[in-house]
Amino acid sequence: MSKYKHIQEAAYEANMQLPKLGLVLFTFGNVSAVDRELGVFAIKPSGVPYDDLSPDKMVIVDLDGKTVKGKLRPSSDTLTHAVLYKHWEHIGGIVHTHSTYATAWAHAQRDIPIFGTTHADHCTVDIPCAPPMDDTMIEGDYEYQTGFQIMNALQAKGLTYQDVEMILVGNHAPFTWGKTAEKAVYNSAVLETIAQMAYLTEQIRKDAPRLKDSLIKKHYERKHGPNSYYGQ
Repeated sequence: MSKYKHIQEAAYEANMQLPKLGLVLFTFGNVSAVDRELGVFAIKPSGVPYDDLSPDKMVIVDLDGKTVKGKLRPSSDTLTHAVLYKHWEHIGGIVHTHSTYATAWAHAQRDIPIFGTTHADHCTVDIPCAPPMDDTMIEGDYEYQTGFQIMNALQAKGLTYQDVEMILVGNHAPFTWGKTAEKAVYNSAVLETIAQMAYLTEQIRKDAPRLKDSLIKKHYERKHGPNSYYGQ
């Protein structure tokens, strides 16, 4: 048995959730799963349709983005994943999609405002949108620089990757992460739903008020706080 089988299976299962959840069209997305002890992660091969995937087709790469095992080319976004894994030691999975509503907010270069309790259940701040990449970064190693674009945007807003597990990349699309690849997919689905709700909210009322702080605190802490009581 390959020593990479567990992360190949995790990456495969997570990738297969993307079309099931309506988060990808054709091959517009990828998920990776990392093994910190081995210093590698498994990621979807580039441009391969989801119906043609299998665990053994997940490409194993190191934290510099170099292929360790696999005959297929890894996702074109591999270096972005590699940068984030290298700098964020407590994440186990990363997802990138071009899901419709979240991507639309990214195209608009707007943070997603925290309007309601669905948002607050998962995050206490606006979903940040990283500014579009500057020309110097674009002309350099684009996918590698995207990782720094994401990290720099969080830092500029005084946030950490543990404060918020999702971001929009201006004029591009969303990235999400989590302790596992499965949790990163969950966050991607939540982000798309929040993005859709926020869009509809602004259509119904352009000057819709933001959720007040007391409700943000209540809803987040009842799920994630020290005295949380949501679930079994």
